[in-house]
Amino acid sequence: MALVEINFDGLVGPSHNYAGLSLGNLASASHGGDPSYPRAAALQGLDKMRHNLSLGLVQGWFAPLPRPNQGFLDSLGLTQPADSAEIRLRAAAWSASSMWTANAATVSPAPDTADGRCHLTAANLVTMPHRSQEWPDTVRQLRLAFADAAHFAVHDAVPACFGDEGAANHMRMAPRHDAPGLELFVYGRPGGPFPARQHEQAGRAVARLHGLDPARALFVEQSAEAIAAGAFHNDVVAVANERVLFTHEQAFADPDGTYAAIRAALPEAEIVIVPASAVSLAEAIRSYLFNAQLLTLGDGAMGLVIPTEAWEMPSVRGWLDTMLASNGPIRRVLPVDVRQSMANGGGPACLRLRVVADPATVDPRFLLDAARIDLLAGVVAQTWPEQIDPVDIGRASLAESVRTARAALLDTAGLRELA
Repeated sequence: MALVEINFDGLVGPSHNYAGLSLGNLASASHGGDPSYPRAAALQGLDKMRHNLSLGLVQGWFAPLPRPNQGFLDSLGLTQPADSAEIRLRAAAWSASSMWTANAATVSPAPDTADGRCHLTAANLVTMPHRSQEWPDTVRQLRLAFADAAHFAVHDAVPACFGDEGAANHMRMAPRHDAPGLELFVYGRPGGPFPARQHEQAGRAVARLHGLDPARALFVEQSAEAIAAGAFHNDVVAVANERVLFTHEQAFADPDGTYAAIRAALPEAEIVIVPASAVSLAEAIRSYLFNAQLLTLGDGAMGLVIPTEAWEMPSVRGWLDTMLASNGPIRRVLPVDVRQSMANGGGPACLRLRVVADPATVDPRFLLDAARIDLLAGVVAQTWPEQIDPVDIGRASLAESVRTARAALLDTAGLRELA
């Protein structure tokens, strides 16, 4: 069985809008109430998937979840037109936030688990109302994509009393993707102006469910400074791939202890630290330098897929140029345009869930080639709304067009089971 890393990107849904629902996510808050452009957003995401394919990587996708979520509205008794106090609750039922599949689940590849299967546990996302409603539909999709029980185990979310935000707070390091690795579960502690979304016990529960060797599961506290600065997930300040950890100096509460524990478990680890003197925490969060895809390319070198916003920031660009000149483990920097996602608080890393598996064991409807991307792009171009203004949220005519667009996508992709 040939195990490779597959990046599953979430397709931006037709209800993509800027409601500013995510407390602690500075980009989301700053664009709350702006017009959104769902068609452009989805096409940008598909272009990013094309870009990864062009690098010789295996690329997957997930369909947007059903929105507006009428069951969520009914459970809140919101059957009448909304007054001002209900606008945010109604907007939560329209959120297209499942596009950020880094929050869909936590994934442990087969080489790490006791039963030799790849395990996926859906994230409960309990901290934010617009996200907490996602996981049952996410599980349905995961169980369809990874239905081969000989190779995969898909778990329901851990109990909601323990906040779990999925792979955005989880990193894996290994000599190779197909070798046993070290899994890092990053958690936060309450305090400061913003909530710590990841509970330590959620990570420990996932590690047990996945059958991980306790000696190869590391639980790391995120720094309070990072959370207060707007690093609502660890993947805003750190990302790992195979033997390399790429991190901001202020990402962890105990950086020296964290690095020592990584090196003890994985002697070949290379840790690339960006000092605050070169790129401040605020600049790192504003540019989403670390919300990047750190990938092993076809020639074995590592590339960093970053948002164009990071490439355009002078301090970040200067540091990246210095890094490339140093001949370190990261050899290429690859900017991509995901501005519509960035404006709502998610960069390239937010848009993907990493799964190490044999592609032959995955439902082929969730794997992409250039022709299939073109097919999806055609549906988006024909059916996704061009623009959504804040006053449109809740309108019956828009709800109908959003449902019609998603139904057309599912028909084209052969995924009517998700209707």
